[in-house]
Amino acid sequence: MLNFVWGFMIIVGVVAAAFTGSLNPLTNAAVSSAQDAVSLCVKMLGIIAMWSGMMKIAEDSGLVPALAGKMSPLLRFLFPNLPPGGPAVKYISANFIANILGIGWAATPAGLKAMEELQKLNPRKDAATKSMCMFLIFNMSSLQLVSVNIIAYRAECGSKNPAEIIGAGLLATLVSTAAAVLCAKIFEALAPEERS
Repeated sequence: MLNFVWGFMIIVGVVAAAFTGSLNPLTNAAVSSAQDAVSLCVKMLGIIAMWSGMMKIAEDSGLVPALAGKMSPLLRFLFPNLPPGGPAVKYISANFIANILGIGWAATPAGLKAMEELQKLNPRKDAATKSMCMFLIFNMSSLQLVSVNIIAYRAECGSKNPAEIIGAGLLATLVSTAAAVLCAKIFEALAPEERS
């Protein structure tokens, strides 16, 4: 569906540019934007590689399992139906730690593996479980102590103080996460019990 929306917007833009005699600026903007996007991706690749490597080192050194152990009360509250210490909990912990540190790039592989493990535990393969929904909601609310992604983008765009958004970012993500978890718990309480 989204492909149709984007396709429609592109066609309308090209037709409008043709009728208004703005095809040259449109072409120049398209080429320039494509070059800027590729340039940004190449520059961000180093940051992505560094933080993904840091997460791998933290996992291999035992830091992630240690932090996951400290997170077990939170994980039991959020995911009461999951077996403690299972592979799903391990991947959820790694994902949460990466997201909390603001390195969403490193969180994605763990998030995909977590959802895969949650699907293995799912008795109804055609519907999401409460744990799957909670995991998705918690991720979308984006709790972050330090927003490394945004700081990197701000530094790339020439900000004089790219880290000044840390306080506001932390407050905003705390509020969004609390609201998301509260809503999810309310809907969980209203939903029928899951059956195997």
